[in-house]
Amino acid sequence: MKIIYWIGIDDHADKWTVAQYRGEEPQPSKEFELVPDEKGYRRLLGYLKGLEGEVRVVYEAGPCGYELYRRLTRAGYKCQVAAPALTPRKPGERVKTNRRDAAKLARYLRSNDLTFIVVPDQDRESLRDLVRSRQSVQKDVGRMRKQIIHLLLRYGHRYREGQAWTQRFWAWLKKVQLEGVHSRFVLTEMIGELEHRISQLERYDEQVELASQKPEYQPYLAAQRTLRGINTLSAMTILSELGDLRRFATAPKLMAAVGVVPSEYSTSDKTNRFSITKTGNAHLRHVMVEAAWQYQRRQLLGRTIKARRKDQPKAIVEIAEKCDKRLHTRFYRLTSRNKKSTVAVVAVARELLGFIWAIGQIAHP
Repeated sequence: MKIIYWIGIDDHADKWTVAQYRGEEPQPSKEFELVPDEKGYRRLLGYLKGLEGEVRVVYEAGPCGYELYRRLTRAGYKCQVAAPALTPRKPGERVKTNRRDAAKLARYLRSNDLTFIVVPDQDRESLRDLVRSRQSVQKDVGRMRKQIIHLLLRYGHRYREGQAWTQRFWAWLKKVQLEGVHSRFVLTEMIGELEHRISQLERYDEQVELASQKPEYQPYLAAQRTLRGINTLSAMTILSELGDLRRFATAPKLMAAVGVVPSEYSTSDKTNRFSITKTGNAHLRHVMVEAAWQYQRRQLLGRTIKARRKDQPKAIVEIAEKCDKRLHTRFYRLTSRNKKSTVAVVAVARELLGFIWAIGQIAHP
């Protein structure tokens, strides 16, 4: 009979803790530690090569990325990456060590109790880094703007001639003179930092636009942009975070992966549902909620949307038109029943993901 070696690795920046189960043995037959450097990789591959039988390896996704997965896969071994949030945990366990974690992963791999993530290829991971970094810079811009407004308010300065951060606002801001010497220095530094962040954001936008011009991305992005609220940046976020949407068998599975389905605690005949789970991809969840606000207004097909839908297949245009009608009606009905708009927009974002999934079954990268 062919022997299967189940190997769990507790992956950290400073060391790997490895636990091996041989077949159906109740206890690990071998446990050891390695340093995750080139020498450590050679020792790990040499150890796996010496095992006579099928080898299956697992470790949890974390800050160390997927280099271990890629090296083991290139060497011909079956390696999988588990989702940490979905790894079973016993409520009564109060002792946690690297050795126990490695053994637990190997044991759960053997019993098929782990949920695995889809590891992106290097190109998509690089694209994801670009999009996520752009989002981080955008948050910095918003934070700096708030800090400047709050500093001015403390000294009695408030812009009352229109919207903030317009050209007229910038002209007014440059003329403001605070009384204290140190306060003037702080304001000057804040304005300089904000201008630096804005220019940085513009450079990120240029790179995202350049990346979107790749021929293999164009059909997918063009199809997703037929939906209201989905521009190039939103479509690139969907692409970089999820890749091929055909890997989700149904739309509800995509919604669950993004964490916009209600949490539930039911027992006997009682069913209790609560706020959304917020598990899964937080970056994409934020983008979807922002896009869903577009359906609060009455549907009007402007020139931009008409141009995006002009040369698209009939099936995709029909999905987009159905999305327009359904999601606006959904938003209106929820708010008319005294639901807060912030609650309604999450429900609309959940259904928007369903239409994105439907388009992804037709057009894919």
